[in-house]
Amino acid sequence: MTLTAPPGVSGRTDRWRRMVPPVAVGGGIAAASVALHLRDPHEQGSWGFCPSSTLFGVFCPGCGGLRAVNDLTNLQLADAASSNLAFILALPFLAYVFARWALGRWRGRSWDPSQRAMGFSAAVLAVGLVAFTVLRNLPAGSWLAP
Repeated sequence: MTLTAPPGVSGRTDRWRRMVPPVAVGGGIAAASVALHLRDPHEQGSWGFCPSSTLFGVFCPGCGGLRAVNDLTNLQLADAASSNLAFILALPFLAYVFARWALGRWRGRSWDPSQRAMGFSAAVLAVGLVAFTVLRNLPAGSWLAP
């Protein structure tokens, strides 16, 4: 004798299992945002020191990212852009990718971008971050430094 779930129940159970990863990622992002809101990274050393800045005197592409999140949680968009413009410009794209992934998990149809699209996106990201890093460390781009 085999036990089976009533019609429609199995699909809902599978959906909730599929949604565990997006909910976990979203929860982690929310928890990190709350932590950055409560403990201000603008205070020197409150979250440690950036190794590239401390050891080499160079601002990496991530420098100012924690301050940018803190500024966003305080609804200060201009200050967030001043802390790390690349991060702020990347947020809509990150939100889009997260939404596509979560929606695909919800519907049970995975989002599978083509290898060409993935390669192009990776190349644009790499070139953009290298250009941002070089520019923010030059005198002409000092306004991009955190």
